[in-house]
Amino acid sequence: MKKEITAAKDLIAFCGLYCGACRSYLNGKCPGCRDNAKATWCKVRTCCLENNLLSCADCKTIELHACKKHNNFISKVFGVIFNSDRAACIGRIKELGYDGYALEMASDRKQTIPRR
Repeated sequence: MKKEITAAKDLIAFCGLYCGACRSYLNGKCPGCRDNAKATWCKVRTCCLENNLLSCADCKTIELHACKKHNNFISKVFGVIFNSDRAACIGRIKELGYDGYALEMASDRKQTIPRR
């Protein structure tokens, strides 16, 4: 059974994507970033879990544009293929807070902010 798009901050991925509007999540094929124990390949997820961060928006160690984990090769390929601007997503979380961002993404039915 297909899930409905809802606004929930626990559906925000560590990198800033919004799992709550992702096709794989909505079709029950993925549990979402936070509950996906198989996503050990994701450097961003690993870093945030190790540092007890809700997302890269909470990182005080390094500026996002300089972070090699957030800006790795796989994320750059993902950004091109899916027209995704994860840095803009993180910026939006900083502007709106987690609840506001989740509400905006769910209302707009978007998994990511498109690249410009």
